[in-house]
Amino acid sequence: MTADELRVALRGVPDPDWLATALDRVAAEPTAIARFFPAAGRRCGRHDLPDLPGWTADEAARALLLASLPADHAEQAEALYRTGDAAEKRAVLKALPMLPIGTAGTPLLHDAIRTNDTRLVAAALGPYARHLDPAAWRQAVLKCVFTGVPLAAVADLDARADGELAEMLAALAAERRAAGRSMPADATELLDRLTAASQPQPREV
Repeated sequence: MTADELRVALRGVPDPDWLATALDRVAAEPTAIARFFPAAGRRCGRHDLPDLPGWTADEAARALLLASLPADHAEQAEALYRTGDAAEKRAVLKALPMLPIGTAGTPLLHDAIRTNDTRLVAAALGPYARHLDPAAWRQAVLKCVFTGVPLAAVADLDARADGELAEMLAALAAERRAAGRSMPADATELLDRLTAASQPQPREV
């Protein structure tokens, strides 16, 4: 996701002048983001963006505000996340891949994954989750299965899924079978793919 893509998707917001002014002010006066960030839902709307599946207008506007900061992206992102409501937290998480912060936003992912808010968990497993270490990432994927978050929300799922994750999913599937419960279809499909990939290929004769 890029700032240009967000701008294009936000062309039809109810108050484009407010958004343009907010972006200019934040670029010139970074502390102003504390005032504009919470107001984005009211000014830009909370509707889904047809050109950006999975994004709402307020999330996109807030991500643009963060991207417009001239400096201190990590500090501002953490402050806005810690003080924000659920919608504001999701926007921060979705903005992280756009910000020049390296791994500094990883603690926010850990916080989101610990919650029972499935939308926060999903937002935390976007592209920035590449900074999670393998063990934390596997646990986060398992959390998705437990809480019903579609695995389609997990960025780079097939690229990162490994034998250890397969073992964890297999153990969970066995537990659920013993309890008379089923696994989500997407988790079963992932386990099937991982199992098939681990099987030795027949030798050509």
